[in-house]
Amino acid sequence: MDALTEMPPAQFNLDRTRHAAPQIFEHLRELIISMSLTPGTVLSRADLAMQYNISQTPVRDALIRLSEEGLVDVYPQHATVVSRIDVNLAQEAHFLRLSVEMEIARRLASASGSALIERLRLLVSRQKSALADEDLPAFTLADQAFHRQMYEAAKVPHLYALVRRHSGHLDRLRSLHLPAPGKALAVLADHDAIVDAIAKGDASLAEQSVRRHLSGTLANVEEIRTRYREYLKN
Repeated sequence: MDALTEMPPAQFNLDRTRHAAPQIFEHLRELIISMSLTPGTVLSRADLAMQYNISQTPVRDALIRLSEEGLVDVYPQHATVVSRIDVNLAQEAHFLRLSVEMEIARRLASASGSALIERLRLLVSRQKSALADEDLPAFTLADQAFHRQMYEAAKVPHLYALVRRHSGHLDRLRSLHLPAPGKALAVLADHDAIVDAIAKGDASLAEQSVRRHLSGTLANVEEIRTRYREYLKN
């Protein structure tokens, strides 16, 4: 296991007017999801407290939340370690997300306006610009915003948070898969297809487009396993 000696490069400023623990949780979670903190990395509570310039209590609380999402393994009196990716949990998250987002796409195709279509196309445009700039972090943020917009438009925003909490292992697989040749372009094509289907009011096509889009990473899990075997649990 590799000890964490300093935070990976990432812009982070602690907002002293807000509780620290949720901010640290979100920051560490993003570093884990993006694979900036890879499986096996040791997270020292004392070191993290020093790096964030806060007490160990909010760090402990953040690590507990990460443990609840299965993103870290806590070994009492020993260490907290970034967990390996659990493919079984990724498959469960995929089942949940697929079920929810296919229904969302069906609802939006049955009753959506031009304003939603414009917002979704704008987010796809931002993804295209990010890809042209070879900025995968910005590409990913726009991707997340695209899906969150669909949840909000369907008036089920709390389900986005629910699905997100269960998707840590799946999202890490996606982070490993995104740099693969052609993957980002496939994401853009899928998003275009989803928006087109919703704009046409074709509920069946919208569902099919979401199914194709969300199934890409798990369909390539063995290829990902071959390249990153040390990061996967099963």
